[in-house]
Amino acid sequence: MNHSPIATQSDKPIFLAMGVIGLLYALATAAGWTAVPTADHHAGNGHAAGVIPHYIATMPFVLLLGAIATFPLIPKISPWWDSNTHRLWIAVGLAGLTLLYYLFFYPAAGIAKVQSVLDHAILQEYIPFIVLLFSLYSIAGGIRIQGDLPAHSGTNAMFLGIGSILASFIGTTGAAMLLIRPLLETNAERKYVRHTIVFFIFMVCNTGGCLLPIGDPPLFLGYLEGVPFLWTLWGLWKPWLFVNVALLAAYYLLDAMIFYRKERAADLTRDERQIRPLQIRGLWPNAALLVGVIITVACLDPRKPIPFTAWHPWIYLREVVQIGLVGLSLWLGSREVRQANRFTYHAIVEVAALFVGIFICMQPALEILGIVGPQLGINTPDKFFWVTGSLSSVLDNAPTYLVFFKTAAASQGGAGFTQLVASSTPEGLLAQSTLAGISLGAVFMGAMTYIGNGPNFMVRAIAEESGVRMPSFFGYVLYYSVPVLLPIFYLTTRLFV
Repeated sequence: MNHSPIATQSDKPIFLAMGVIGLLYALATAAGWTAVPTADHHAGNGHAAGVIPHYIATMPFVLLLGAIATFPLIPKISPWWDSNTHRLWIAVGLAGLTLLYYLFFYPAAGIAKVQSVLDHAILQEYIPFIVLLFSLYSIAGGIRIQGDLPAHSGTNAMFLGIGSILASFIGTTGAAMLLIRPLLETNAERKYVRHTIVFFIFMVCNTGGCLLPIGDPPLFLGYLEGVPFLWTLWGLWKPWLFVNVALLAAYYLLDAMIFYRKERAADLTRDERQIRPLQIRGLWPNAALLVGVIITVACLDPRKPIPFTAWHPWIYLREVVQIGLVGLSLWLGSREVRQANRFTYHAIVEVAALFVGIFICMQPALEILGIVGPQLGINTPDKFFWVTGSLSSVLDNAPTYLVFFKTAAASQGGAGFTQLVASSTPEGLLAQSTLAGISLGAVFMGAMTYIGNGPNFMVRAIAEESGVRMPSFFGYVLYYSVPVLLPIFYLTTRLFV
């Protein structure tokens, strides 16, 4: 595995952007535009009741997924596609087609519908999503776990196991950004590394994050809908333990019995000799700032009052505070640590460029699901698991979770669904099993593709920047996620759902 030099980018544009955002937010607050959430802010899914989009409206989303899957495989297109600017052109162009459909061809077409779609897709979903990922990515990039341990199968399994635990407590993005670079450095002397990164995506970016609502965005949406904060811990720890132990065992056997034995003797000798003990740098102030990000997520939601008060935070106060915490990390943290981490903004920009299109283009698909979902006969916990999970593999898992959460609530208690989850009645036990199916499907099966969860793409981009040639979109699915994950998920539904 080769390391090409990567210059740390200047932070001046970031500071300038933060200053502009802060000034605009202060002016908006002074004008009273952010003080009180509107009645429909964050409510519903942005479609007129009973009005279903035509299925052809999903074509821009299909085309965007097709571009993500195939363009890296076409030699004449791949170099062009490597530019984040070109990715943004494709994403925005296809998003524009979706908006044109809503403007002219939707049954309730018009500018009001376009405004509703943009409000839902960009203001309510994309901005909080990308600001949270940007915050965790940037702050975690200032912490360096450095060293070079022997890249044995057990060493790599240790990274995966620790990451799967951290993912529930500092989020899948925070855990992934903290551990991916030391894992890559530990394996720098090895040639067969891609499978290790794939399992890192499986566990640290996805399956590790289901113990607490802050672990993965779908669970946080459930918490905001009224699911008790500790329900995920007490309700999901058994499948969390089973899946992550199974993946850890599968990785160890695969690496020890196949890939480690394929390494050249000279590379293994070099790996054994080039050993440096692990050290952690940059904990101050970044560890405290990561905790600060988690607190903002838990406490500064405009839909809920701050704990022990009656005050609702201003709209986007959470995001502005998170951006401010990034500024403190860049200002107070060590630039040398970021340089040693080979930190750049390329990976988060790639996610931002693609997901702005994904969030808009997937709105027709989500609206169709929101209307026809209750008619699909999804009435058992295992069906909720597989349907929620399958769609979370190609749609963003957070809104997909919310669609099926609402579907389950409508058929099992309505507005009292979350109260049922906390009860021990027969109806409560059914609600718990149903919610477990939805939660596990959204979190676990976000690992099925690169686009199932935001951190997947970032880890892939960082690995490729470091010289690891990652599988293509189809290669990831056909050679890794389908043969490895699906049998484990099948057993999970048989045992726990």
